[in-house]
Amino acid sequence: MELSTLKDLYIHELKDLYSAEKQIIKALPKMAKAATSAELAAGFKEHLEETKEHAVRLEKILKSHDQTTRGPKCKGMEGVVAEGAEMIEEEADEEVRDAGLIAAAQRVEHYEMAGYGTARTYAELLGDKEGAKLLQTTLDEEAATDEKLTSLATSSINVAANK
Repeated sequence: MELSTLKDLYIHELKDLYSAEKQIIKALPKMAKAATSAELAAGFKEHLEETKEHAVRLEKILKSHDQTTRGPKCKGMEGVVAEGAEMIEEEADEEVRDAGLIAAAQRVEHYEMAGYGTARTYAELLGDKEGAKLLQTTLDEEAATDEKLTSLATSSINVAANK
């Protein structure tokens, strides 16, 4: 796909985000299984359901522009997810692994927030009000997940790992 206009870049970004979400959908069940904290595992499972909805929103936006979800694999998310997979395999105390899983999950959230913020800005500039609204909703949910992870880390998981 040649990127000649901001709209081309917008569609490219949406497809990249879709690829990222599909990778996260595959990774979250593994992270939930690896977590020893029941609260962390439940958080990963809850975010899995949200992530499925994020993918549906992207499908809706792409469809409104007569576009499919097909595009190249998001290499950035591929790397971030691979780091999370490495943490699952690390030989570590349970509490320390859980702290590492939170760190990996927050890297995912921050990567997504950067992408969604960019896509939302493009949508606004291009007059795609519905797309901008949907992207902002997802951005807000990603930020809320990041805040939940921080709260869980600082209130219990990192504390337990520091013994």
